[in-house]
Parts: sequence; structure tokens; C-alpha cells
Amino acid sequence: MLSRLTRLPRPAALAVCAAPVLGLFAVAALAPLPFVVAVPGPTADVLGSDQGKPVITVTGAPVRDTKGQLRMTTIRATGPSSTMKLPELIGHWFKTDQAVMPRESVYPSGGSDKQIEEHNLEEMAQSQSAAAAAALGFLKKDPKDIKVQLNLADVGGPSAGLLFTLGIVDKLDGDGSGGELTGGRSIAGTGTITADGTVGAVGGVGLKTQAARRDGATVFLVPKAECSDAKSDLPEGLRLVPVTSLTDAVGSLRALNRNEDVPSC
Repeated sequence: MLSRLTRLPRPAALAVCAAPVLGLFAVAALAPLPFVVAVPGPTADVLGSDQGKPVITVTGAPVRDTKGQLRMTTIRATGPSSTMKLPELIGHWFKTDQAVMPRESVYPSGGSDKQIEEHNLEEMAQSQSAAAAAALGFLKKDPKDIKVQLNLADVGGPSAGLLFTLGIVDKLDGDGSGGELTGGRSIAGTGTITADGTVGAVGGVGLKTQAARRDGATVFLVPKAECSDAKSDLPEGLRLVPVTSLTDAVGSLRALNRNEDVPSC
């Protein structure tokens, strides 16, 4: 084959060599790819109500009337079984209000749409349990005496853990000195939580900052490991505060209320 190519005129030889490459590009352009397109999703104030019910209900201890907002943030993505082709992805890639993400970074692999939805709801339930444990542990309150119920419909996954925890702390203790943990501000954020108060990274923080600012937040609590992602295309007027633990988050909010220095990304 090589000897035959060397006897061809240069333009003809290049055309013969390019044909398989062009064929590969054509196949790639038509093949479904394992990516999803995500956009900023709805936010919800965990200090408020959802579908007519309080998001946080506490029994066994006095609860404060809170001011300000603690907004958990979400992204909205194409479904786990949807397929995207290369030309479609390229069209979405350069839009600042959208993100092209690997499917496995949004959805667990190996399950049907229903199984994935059930998995996400289970993760949300586990996150709520961890949030209650972290908040009561931080406040040194006995979970045998105080019961916390969390209600937020149509949201799955563990990324609201930090905001749930802060909401419980604010409901029970405010800033610890009789004031508001939020300082009356609209605070947003994201991050998983463990029962010992450790904050973990999540996905889509660049889109979540856009959702937060759209809905009026001025401060955004972000897992420290994701500062660089949050800073890309950061909306004007939104202040990033990195956290690694519940103690970090509460300390930073208290410092904001006292006009003290607060960590930044």
C-alpha cells in the first residue's frame, strides 16, 4: 500500500490518507456520547417553607423566628438516559450559563432512570440525617431529646447537606449570641456534610453560583476544594466564602456579622 501511495501525485496521496480520518470524524460526530448538559437550577430557602410545609421542623426544643435566608442550590441536567452528539455538545460548550459534564459526574452509572432517581432520593435522606446529627453535635444537644424533620420535595442527592445543617443551627441557636446566623442576609451555598461536620465537594458549583445570585444571594459558601471552579464566571455581587467544616461555616458567618475578616477564594 505504501509503495502505491508513493507513486501517486501528492494531492491524490493526501486525499487517500485523509479519507479514513474523515471517516472517523464522521462516526464520532454521529455517535452518542456519555455527557449531559446542565444549567442553573432552582434554589430553596431552608429557613422557609416548601409546598406549604416548613423545610425544617424541630420538636423537643424552642425554635427561633429567623430572618434572612439560607438558600440551597441545585443544577438541572438532561436525563441519565438521554444521549448527546458531538455537534450538540459543541453548541453548548461555549455558553456561560450551561455546562457540559461527564454523565457519571451527575448520575451514578449502571442503573435505570428509576433506579438512579431512587438512589438520589436515598442520598438526600442520608444527607438529611447527617445534617441533623452534625447540627446537634455542634450545639452539644442530645439527639434523644430533640427531633429534626426535613422536608424538601423533588430534590435528590447529598449536596444540600451543609445548608440543611446551618438551617438547623440557626433555628436552634442563631449566631450563638441572640442574633441571626445569616445577619439578615441571603446566604447561599452547597456542600455535602457528614455527621462529624466535615464539608465535602459537589459538582456544578459554577452553575450554582449563578442560581444563587439570580435568586438574590450575596454570599456563597463553597467547599474549599472547589474554589477555582466557583471563581470561573462568578456573578458580580456574589462573595465566595470557602469552608471545609461546619465550624468553618458558622465561624465565617459570625465573622461577617461582626464585620471581621472572612476567608475568600
